[in-house]
Amino acid sequence: MSVHIRSIGTAVPPTELPQTKARDLFAAQPGINRLGARLIGAAFDGSAIETRHTVVDALAGGTDSALVAEGLVLDASTGARNAVYAERVPELLLGAARAALEGSGLETGDITHVVTVSCTGFYAPGPDYELVRGLGLSPRVQRFHLGFMGCYGAFPALRAADAFARADPNAVVLIVCVELCTIHLTSSNDPEQIVATSVFADGAAAALVTARPAPAGTRILTIDALASTITDEGESEMAWTIGDSGFRMRLSGYVPSIIGASIEDVVAPLLAPTVPAETPLWAIHPGGRSILDKVEQALSLTEEQLAPSRGVLRDHGNMSSATVLFILERLLGGNASGSRRGISGGESSIDGQGVDGPDSGAPAVGAPTVGAPTVGGPSVGGPGVGDPSAGDPTIENASDRGQALCAMAFGPGLTVEVGRFTRTRA
Repeated sequence: MSVHIRSIGTAVPPTELPQTKARDLFAAQPGINRLGARLIGAAFDGSAIETRHTVVDALAGGTDSALVAEGLVLDASTGARNAVYAERVPELLLGAARAALEGSGLETGDITHVVTVSCTGFYAPGPDYELVRGLGLSPRVQRFHLGFMGCYGAFPALRAADAFARADPNAVVLIVCVELCTIHLTSSNDPEQIVATSVFADGAAAALVTARPAPAGTRILTIDALASTITDEGESEMAWTIGDSGFRMRLSGYVPSIIGASIEDVVAPLLAPTVPAETPLWAIHPGGRSILDKVEQALSLTEEQLAPSRGVLRDHGNMSSATVLFILERLLGGNASGSRRGISGGESSIDGQGVDGPDSGAPAVGAPTVGAPTVGGPSVGGPGVGDPSAGDPTIENASDRGQALCAMAFGPGLTVEVGRFTRTRA
């Protein structure tokens, strides 16, 4: 029996935050000293990010709120930030879920399990409940919420979905990761907070996982193996804590080097007997540019293999747990080049970027409308807009035979989650 990801859908808030605009806003805050301004310029300009998306509209010059007003980033309470989370999560959550369902060959009535993932806020009844009510699912759907796990949260969700589908071949599991990271951005001279401010963004991604046979010709991602490990060092280098003025990310400049030094030992057993460079498709969580650089070097990967991950970093930034599903969406849809795609192709056409921590010597469904999230159509089935396999029989035949794919993400602890998949056609 083969369990697979049938489709992936994504959604981002309608407010675009160009990286240059964000840089200038944070550099101009009261209390930022000369060194802080220089660190902000270096972190934002070196991030390989062009645009992020945010629910804090005032960050991009929109309506003032309890978090940002009159160009000032306020020292808002955790309660005020969480209130924005509870208000804005449902639109993104439901937008991504509907995008995943569209064209998947599955209906809302088919869904037997819901798994939601988020580390940027809390409320109850929560996101899992919102999906049942908002999509009109059966009230008997089994619901699970994975909270506060950080950027690798999609992998425990996939592991749970895989187990559900193997236990019940008729199960259909809806996973939705939704993160509003920008509600926790702060003004600071602290190098680690500057790095966090330069990288994090908002977004949601949904995946449908099942062992049910897919319609003939549908491109799917079979789940071959999932593994988790904790590195020997790094527990104090990456952490996510709750304070009185929001959640705080501890993101040390040593993180890229720790990941680079340990990643081959983590990945090699999963991909054996082949070596990592022989795996053609990669989805690497872009915690920052230097993390991608270190993984590329450590595993001897090519620019082409890193293109989808760098493309999501550029176009969207680091959306925590949702980010790796954005990359898998591009790969499932065939957009391995990492280039931007039109909405009908499965991803918004808005530019964006992600940020990286410094490595050394420096601080580490349909068209969008005003007030509605920008929703990507599902990545399913045949080639579409931006699909490099369209019209290329060599690539198309290779996809039919199956192409190996490795995905990974990193998080507090330093936890490393890795998955081996096969992109193929039913």
